[in-house]
Amino acid sequence: MPFISNTPQQQKQMLLDIGQTMDGLFADIPEVLQCKSFDLPDGLSEQEVRTRLAGLVSKNHIHLTCFLGGGFYDHFIPSAVYAMAGRSEFYTAYTPYQPEISQGTLQAIYEFQSMICRLTEMEVSNASMYDGGTALYEAVMMALRITGRNKVIMDDSLNPIYRVMIHSYTRNQNIELIETTNANGLANREAILAALDDKTAAVLVQNPTFFGCIDDVSDLAQAAHDKGALLIASCYPLSLGILKTPGAMGADIVTGEGQSLGLPMSFGGPYLGFMATRKQYIRQLPGRIVGQTSDKQGRRGFVLTLQTREQHIRRDKATSNICSNEALCALTALIYVSLLGKEGLKQTAQLCADKASYAYQRLTAIPGVKPRFHAKWVYNEFVLDLPRDASDVAAKLIEKGYAAGFPLSRYYKGMDNSILIAVTEKRTKQQIGMLAEELEAIL
Repeated sequence: MPFISNTPQQQKQMLLDIGQTMDGLFADIPEVLQCKSFDLPDGLSEQEVRTRLAGLVSKNHIHLTCFLGGGFYDHFIPSAVYAMAGRSEFYTAYTPYQPEISQGTLQAIYEFQSMICRLTEMEVSNASMYDGGTALYEAVMMALRITGRNKVIMDDSLNPIYRVMIHSYTRNQNIELIETTNANGLANREAILAALDDKTAAVLVQNPTFFGCIDDVSDLAQAAHDKGALLIASCYPLSLGILKTPGAMGADIVTGEGQSLGLPMSFGGPYLGFMATRKQYIRQLPGRIVGQTSDKQGRRGFVLTLQTREQHIRRDKATSNICSNEALCALTALIYVSLLGKEGLKQTAQLCADKASYAYQRLTAIPGVKPRFHAKWVYNEFVLDLPRDASDVAAKLIEKGYAAGFPLSRYYKGMDNSILIAVTEKRTKQQIGMLAEELEAIL
């Protein structure tokens, strides 16, 4: 068919050509889901469309002061990030299959990989992935290939959204998935060690944990290695400005969500997954890896060194079929980190920790409000137990102009009164104080 037309005569002819009726075409769709007619309004002018859309946008609570966290954070993004990432050379670029005309894109990806390696203290990184959750799943599959085993242990101090994704992706595969219950907001050592054996492929942990508690998992890495298993660590990249790196803890594979590195919250994406590992496992990394080389004249150049996607090699040899990289988001993260520099990254990370500490003190001083966990250190978020249902309190705070936190009852039983509160460098002392006053008034 050279073209698709919607004129009645041509539709009738096409149906005759394929020996089908219109009802027959849609027979597989349940009748209750079939649209009987398209009652569309008349078209609008550009001015009318703008007015209509502005009215819809005004319904969004974009004015809320944000204390939400749980893996996605409201950080300040310098204007220069958008100015550079928005250059047409970058946002119109496609997959760099032809290196001779894609040097700029390839170099940007190479520098991103280098940045992730320095940030996590790992040896190799791929060119980025969809998001933190799918990157973690890919790390699981990578561990299965490396070890030849099929048992995976993950603690529920790991982001619950990621855990749901891992359960979904592994449901129809021959994988034994053991989930342990956290111990005071940290990975449950006793339960993990009890489950760890010579059938275990990997142990999955997170630092800081989903509850904001800082956890040095060096002991778990050693315990996993003693059994021939790998330690997979999910991390909050901005926190690495001041925290011990996963590489220094002995992690074998490191993943995370790169949204905190210059990407807006954007109602859920697009986001950026990163993944890094030891050099010995480089051929098991999914996706693309850009390398640096030299041409015949000795000039520096960049190429796709490894690309183990099913589009490029035999399907049964591919490491993944869901691993397209988020090149523009990766570029944005690279620009953000480059603008901040080493000291700027440290300062931003420290501001988050310090302001969270202040908020923790203010909010726990409210009668009836208590910390849920008593970990020695938290980074920029923490869990509070309120004297009433946290979802109800959060809804009332939205009416007051505050996205006050993430009620935990949706993912954790027995935590109906618990709320996860995050504080970034954007939150001021005045905003924290006003949140405390509004919360106390509601309670």
